[in-house]
Order: sequence, then C-alpha cells, then structure tokens
Amino acid sequence: LQTVEAALDAARTAGAITVLNTAPFHGDAAGFLGKADYLVANETEFDLYGEALSLNGRDRPARMRDYAARTGRTIVVTLGPDGVLAATPDDLLMVPALKITPLDTVGAGDTFCGYFAAGLAAGLPLDQALARAAAAGSLACLKAGAQPAIPLARDVDAALEKSTG
Repeated sequence: LQTVEAALDAARTAGAITVLNTAPFHGDAAGFLGKADYLVANETEFDLYGEALSLNGRDRPARMRDYAARTGRTIVVTLGPDGVLAATPDDLLMVPALKITPLDTVGAGDTFCGYFAAGLAAGLPLDQALARAAAAGSLACLKAGAQPAIPLARDVDAALEKSTG
C-alpha cells in the first residue's frame, strides 16, 4: 500500500492524471484514496470504503456524492449488469451496461479499468470514457478467461454503435 500511495504522490508531482482501482479492498488504503483523480470500485468495495471513511448519505449515490464533495475527485462504482455510476463534485452520471448473457465475469472489472483509463488518456469526456469502458467490461463477459476475453477496440466501437444506433 505504501507503494501505491507513493505512486499517486509521484504522479501528482509530475502532473499526471491518476486512476486507482480499489480491488482488492484494504481498509488501510482509505487514508490515501482521495489522492487519486479517479477512484474505481465495485459495489462491495465502495460500501466498505464508505464505512471506513464515514461517508454521509442514506444510499450509495448520496455517499458517492459525499466522497466527491469531500475530495474534489471522481468516484466510479461498477454495478455489474446494471452498468456504472460516477459522481464528480458537480454531477452524478449513470451509464448502462450492454445487455448480454455473461459466460464468465472474470476480468470484467480489469477490462473496465483499462478501457476507462485509456479513454481518459485519449481525451474523451467522462461520460464517453465511462460508456466505452462499460461496453468493454460487458464484452469481456462473453468469453472465458481474463486476458482472452479483453475485447478489441473495434469490437467495443461496434457494440457501442449498435447499442446507441
């Protein structure tokens, strides 16, 4: 955990944008989560960190807003088949997942994080980076295994076009 915190500090010093995936949950990490520009957690992880950070709110979206307001950062919570919810200091965004019948969900979260970070690095606005990542995470559930299931960019583009077209 010290290495993760040091990497976040070094990235900030260098002016880099940071994306931190909270998996797996470590209660001791709660002290430095706010150093990441974008924090990505699944539902369980966020709820556990919400308790550790004493976030206010009667439901998850309210606690996410509290986190974003406290830190000035963006929190992204993946919701499996329900998509993804993101809170910024100014907004709450919901992006649906693709409607699929999953074969294997192993690697879906990692695929989401990779596509999300790549989208941000490419300059996509938050809503588009989230949509692309959610589509990629959905497609990753259609094949067995983690690495073999990571979809190609052209397949993500085609799935997004089909779902919005």
